[in-house]
Amino acid sequence: MIVTLTMNPALDITTEIGTVQPTHKMRCGTPQYDPGGGGINVARVARVLGAPVSAIFPAGGVTGEALSRLLGMAGIPADRIPIAEPTRESFTVNELSTGKQFRFILPGPVLTDAEQIECLDRLRHTVGVADYVVASGSLPPGVPADFYQRVADICAEFGTPLILDSSGDCLKYLDTAVLLLKPSLRELNEHCGRSLTTEADQIAAARSVIDAGHADNVVVSLGGRGALLVSAAEAVRFGVIPVQSRSGVGAGDAMVAGITVGLLRGWPLQKAVLLGTATGAATLLTPGTEVCDRDDVERLFGEAPEPVPVG
Repeated sequence: MIVTLTMNPALDITTEIGTVQPTHKMRCGTPQYDPGGGGINVARVARVLGAPVSAIFPAGGVTGEALSRLLGMAGIPADRIPIAEPTRESFTVNELSTGKQFRFILPGPVLTDAEQIECLDRLRHTVGVADYVVASGSLPPGVPADFYQRVADICAEFGTPLILDSSGDCLKYLDTAVLLLKPSLRELNEHCGRSLTTEADQIAAARSVIDAGHADNVVVSLGGRGALLVSAAEAVRFGVIPVQSRSGVGAGDAMVAGITVGLLRGWPLQKAVLLGTATGAATLLTPGTEVCDRDDVERLFGEAPEPVPVG
């Protein structure tokens, strides 16, 4: 089973409008509501790919109730930690006249110390039956930057591999090597404090993360340029699978889901990352925050270019 932890879930709202204009009242189309946030997105996609999943997350207020209801409708087992403040909303607007997409991301609720501890306790009660734990997404206000180190400690205690996908300063406080870290190039740039413009720079930066003891493997998502898998021993480039993109929302989370499902199937890491790139590409075909289609994933997996060793 794959267990996901989402500390800052969101009720995702997607709509469309002809043209986005300042100061005007903009009357949008019919909204689509989806449960969102990094780990929840991973759980949704992993379930589409046939993997057993369980999602742990804090949620509160009317938005938290709506998110939990949507997860139930999707058939995803949910372990919800009640919190006092309401779950955040994320708002995506597709501009029909230009094809541009505007995404508005709110910071999220402030979690008390007791609520944070309860999240860790729920993970501790579940991690023993998990084959993989995926901790994904931002940390909400009030949660310290070393929180994911505490998650890593729990996973290490039970010998459960941890896959981590988070932005911010969490790497600075991560002393336990996770199985796999999945930053975007932008996030890796921010961690290094400089622009990594060449492939050699990107590989070196990923290796610095490994050498610092943060991760055994790093997968850097490069957007329209594919992805890099870096370990201490090798670096492999994964090419782009060409698709007609409708929305980029959730593609990174889908990639993490595909990788984790591949590992759950017992595949070698390179093959699992190839499934991840196909899953991310399939998500680009869907509107808004809608989950990808399994048939698309399997088709694109068959069309994916072979990975190329680069260092």
